[in-house]
Order: sequence, then C-alpha cells, then structure tokens
Amino acid sequence: MAAQRDTADILDSALRVREAARSATAGAAGVDTVLTALSEVVEHDHASLSRWDPRRRRHTTLAGSYPEDATAYIETRLHQDPVFPVMRSPARGGVWLGDVPERLLAASPGFRDVLSPLGVEDGVAQCLFAADGRYVGMLNVSVRRRLRTPDPARAVVTLLTESLAAAVASCPAPPAEAAAPAPGPAAGPGGLSPREREVLAELSAGRTNRQIAERLYITPRTVGTHVEHILAKLDVPNRAAAAARAAGWGIEPTR
Repeated sequence: MAAQRDTADILDSALRVREAARSATAGAAGVDTVLTALSEVVEHDHASLSRWDPRRRRHTTLAGSYPEDATAYIETRLHQDPVFPVMRSPARGGVWLGDVPERLLAASPGFRDVLSPLGVEDGVAQCLFAADGRYVGMLNVSVRRRLRTPDPARAVVTLLTESLAAAVASCPAPPAEAAAPAPGPAAGPGGLSPREREVLAELSAGRTNRQIAERLYITPRTVGTHVEHILAKLDVPNRAAAAARAAGWGIEPTR
C-alpha cells in the first residue's frame, strides 16, 4: 500500500509548483517543469498543460505525457465533449472524474474512447482563466486508480490555478505541426512519470530514500511513495531489480 502523504507534504509540494509556474511565466524555465512539480501534489499516470487558441478553435499542448491519440483528442475534440461546458464554468473548481455522473460519462467520447481504454479511474480536468476572465487553457491529470476522498490535493490544485494560468498564457506555443508531442521520454519507459524516472535514476546509483530526497528537494516520505509506484509499474520485487531495469534503459542521474 502506498504511503499516505499528510497535508504538510502536499502544501510543501504546492509551493514548488507555484515556484515552477513563476519561473515558466518569467521565461526562465519550461512548462514541463510545472508538470514535474505537480506530480508531487497529485500522483498521476498522465498529465498535460494546454493553451486554448481562440483563432484556431483548439487547444495546443505545451507539455504532457499522454499517448498521442489522447493528446490529439485533448487538442482538437475536448472542447466539443459534453463534459467540457461543466469544466469550463469559472465558478467551478476542477472537475474530478470520480465526481462526474455516470450518465454524463456514458455520453462522453473522451472518457469512453480515450480515458477508459487507458485504464483511467480518476483525475481532474481544470480549466484555467486569466486575471481578466479569459479562458486560456487547461490542466488534465489522469490516474489509473481511485483517489482517496477527501484529499487535500483537490483543494490545492484549485488554489494553484492562478499560477498555472499565468504560466500557460505566457508560454510560447510550439509550431502547429509540432503541437502533438511525438512518443519519447515524456511518455516514460514502463509508464513512469517524469518524477518517477528521476527517482529511478537515483535508485540506479544505490542511494537511500533520504539521499534521494536531499538531491531532488522532496521529502523522504514522498520518495518512498514514488519507489512503491515504480516497483508496481515495473512489476519488480525490489529496488535492486528496479535499478537493474534502469541500467538496461540507460537511465542514470543527470547531476
């Protein structure tokens, strides 16, 4: 069973998300760093930040780890999904999948044809609005398990929307022909998230949870949660086996 994070851990992680979003807004870092930090708030299997292009009437992915077909749906069809008007209401927080009525999910091609085949059981779609009220894009997070309720991460994601919106609105969009990311490291070997790959790299060097925590600026408890998820996703019995898998993939610490 994964270790439960307390509210203090999640709030500390939220501060790192806000700092990453500020760096992205200032042009000092990419939006991908925001998603990496966000994985400490909501443990997820897939996530993306996309910007709304009102002239082309579509979303453009700025950073993400969804498979190509799911990314294409988010970019070109999500705004036509029956669930989207519910998500886009400024008065509402994010729409968590576990809270959507079954009848609405049954009418949603996004859930039926995209998320369900991925094994997604929970997550959030959070529309982002600029300070002047303009819709600028959205955050999508998907998890292949049910999240515990209530979860302080739910409230934290809502509180982070202003910072996320500023980062999305200020980030230069990639060229149209490169809007859908090609399969590669973002998707992760073994289905690992960006942060899980970082932890796996540290495992390959034989470091303890405390040493990994110090190097990645996270708590040892969070490292332990990541290690449990890594072992489960890679279907290996222990850290040594995970490290061997990392060596086979050429994954190693970058610093």
